[in-house]
Amino acid sequence: MIKPMAISSRGLSVLGVLFFFSFFFLIGLSFADDVSYDDDSPKSPGCDRAYKLVKVMNWVNGVEGETLGGITARFGAALPLEAEKGLRLPAIFSNPLNGCSSSSSKLSGSIAVSIRGDCTYTTKAEVAQLGGAEALLVINDKEGLAEMGCDKDSGSPNVSIPVVMIPKSAGEYLNKSMGGGQKVEIKLYAPNRPVVDFSVIFLWMMAVGTVICATLWSEFTAPEESDKHYNELSPKENASTAKDDSEQEFIDINAKSAVVFVLTASTFLVLLFFFMSSWFVWLLIILFCLGGVEGMHSCIVSLISRKCKNCVQKKVNLPLLGETSIVSLVVLCCCLAFAIFWIVNRRTSYSWIGQDILGICLMITVLQVARLPNIKVAAVLLCCAFVYDIFWVFLSPIIFHQSVMIAVARGDNSGGESIPMLLRIPRFSDPWGGYDMIGFGDILFPGLLVSFSRRYDRANKKSGSSGYFPWLTIGYGFGLFLTYLGLYLMDGHGQPALLYLVPCTLGVCVILGLVRGEIKELWSFGAETSSSSGDAPGEA
Repeated sequence: MIKPMAISSRGLSVLGVLFFFSFFFLIGLSFADDVSYDDDSPKSPGCDRAYKLVKVMNWVNGVEGETLGGITARFGAALPLEAEKGLRLPAIFSNPLNGCSSSSSKLSGSIAVSIRGDCTYTTKAEVAQLGGAEALLVINDKEGLAEMGCDKDSGSPNVSIPVVMIPKSAGEYLNKSMGGGQKVEIKLYAPNRPVVDFSVIFLWMMAVGTVICATLWSEFTAPEESDKHYNELSPKENASTAKDDSEQEFIDINAKSAVVFVLTASTFLVLLFFFMSSWFVWLLIILFCLGGVEGMHSCIVSLISRKCKNCVQKKVNLPLLGETSIVSLVVLCCCLAFAIFWIVNRRTSYSWIGQDILGICLMITVLQVARLPNIKVAAVLLCCAFVYDIFWVFLSPIIFHQSVMIAVARGDNSGGESIPMLLRIPRFSDPWGGYDMIGFGDILFPGLLVSFSRRYDRANKKSGSSGYFPWLTIGYGFGLFLTYLGLYLMDGHGQPALLYLVPCTLGVCVILGLVRGEIKELWSFGAETSSSSGDAPGEA
């Protein structure tokens, strides 16, 4: 086989950095805005409604404007679930603006708008209701939304109109729209999120497909055996090809490095949590693009060489680069252009497509380079990652007062930039939009074990149900299904995906090995193979 591209030491270092950074993002999360908030504020009779996000539609002189977001209060009337059932009413600012006393502005048949502060939320609502308002909008004094509850000693509020808070920027938008005597109308409604969004099915298919594709990639991209006569007439070339294939660069992960990876990842995760900023995210974006370009280049060139092995032999001498394949150079330029286009348009609604393509190509290439030698190393790596994932998602709030993993993956304090080391897909049927996401680590860690199972099957001439690869692939898909089931059962709270994936992959492999009496061979497979074959792979 003529190799399409030798993995350079520079490329290997880029992939190594990205593989290292992928340990930070081990959870599969849905980051669409939550429809309900955590019920942390105290409840009392008449003040026990669940917080719900609200869509605030508005029209300026009959022209529809930007739909704003808000949150309901613990008290007051419920809002309709559909826009068609909501009332379109004029918006009037209270006078005084704080809404703490009777308004000199006529509020009857309108939606009163006041600012936060100077009195309780229930007082503002009761004053607006007495003035004849149909609803009350409270403008927050800062960006974001606050939970509007009741005071402990205020008793049961006598409020029968909806009360909604909007962020400071939304209040400024309304204030600007109402300037100059323009007529502003508002409609409020609070749609529910669907129990199941079909985008999660496509995300599941992407993740499982990436693992399968990466595992079978080297077999799939092997040159077609249609030129058998040529091979028989060229034994010398075949011998050199076999030599090239045996010299393919890869990294064997050992038990010590597996522990170091997870411990170092924890350190960097805490640093990201405390020092997250836009420049740090930009560093991750650049590293992601470098690795994505390398991965895409490797995938495309290997596919071209499979169909036309002579194409990659045409070379040209370039300054600094030396002798380079023309096809490889053209593909590299196209990949760079693709990555630059994604960076420029990374905030558009379609940017997830480019991010997923770069990410999938990157992970396919990483899983060609990095290998688990046996189940012993797999058990150390996946068990450490298992504990790591659970701790930083579920237990870190005990120490840091919020989930460190979720805060970092969500990109809090990142200046509006988002972490790129994720596969994501829009929530198409969700009125609140957002994305379903899964971290690279949730694909790479189990993917390493699935790839090992395929190598083991081939070395021992196992196929079909007698092998390990089909069962581990099924186990990975089922574990991912359990991850998203947990995500919905816990009302969208981010799930540590390895909590489900490790038992469904490593557990399946160990159980099969015990049942078949092959656990000892699986445990020491890498050591036996390397000692008998005389290979000298790289070691991480």
